[in-house]
Amino acid sequence: MKSVPHATSLRRAPVQRRSAERLTRILDACADLLDEVGYDELSTRAVALRAGVPIGSVYRFFGNKRQMADALAQRNLERYTERVTQRLQEARRGDWRDAMDAVLDEYLSMKRTAPGFSLVDFGNQIPVGVREAEPNTRVADRLTDLLAGFLGRTPDDELRRVFLVAVESADTLVQLAFRIAPQGDEAIIHETRELLRAYLGRVLD
Repeated sequence: MKSVPHATSLRRAPVQRRSAERLTRILDACADLLDEVGYDELSTRAVALRAGVPIGSVYRFFGNKRQMADALAQRNLERYTERVTQRLQEARRGDWRDAMDAVLDEYLSMKRTAPGFSLVDFGNQIPVGVREAEPNTRVADRLTDLLAGFLGRTPDDELRRVFLVAVESADTLVQLAFRIAPQGDEAIIHETRELLRAYLGRVLD
C-alpha cells in the first residue's frame, strides 16, 4: 500500500491490507490533530479516538507520540518524492531549472496543504523548534538520487554536497517566508527561487 512508512520506523510492519489501512488512518489522525492541538497536546489516546481504532492498535505500531510523528515525517518524504517524480515526468529532460521548480513548488504545496506538515515536515520540527541536520541530509540524498538521472549527472560527493547546500538554504528561507505570512510570503519565495537559480547555475550550467 502506498505512503506507509518503511518498516524500520514501526514496532511492527503491517502485513495484511487491513492492517496497512489502519496504520494509514492512525497517521492521518495524527496529522489532523497536530494542526488542531499541536505536538505538546497530542496523545496516542486522542489519535486512536480520531482514527476510530483501539488504543492497542496504536501501540502495536508506535511506542509513543514521537515515534508517530517520526513516521508521519517519513510518510511526508515518500509522498513528496512521488510528487516530484510525477512532475519530472512532465518536465524537459535535463533542464535543471524545471527540476528545481518541481522540487520547490511541490514542497511549497505540501507546506500549504498537507495536514500536520507545518510541524513535522520531513522531521525537522519535532520537538517544536529543533533544527537538526539529519532530515535535510536525508532529503538532499533522496533528491540527488532522484535528479541525477534526470540531469544526466553522476550522483557523486560533489553533487550531493551541492544539493545539501541548496536544501539547507531553501529550508531556512521557506521557514522565514511562512513565519512572515501563513501561506508563505511571495517576495521571500521569489528571492529563494532566485538564490537557488544563481547557486545551482554555477554548478549545473
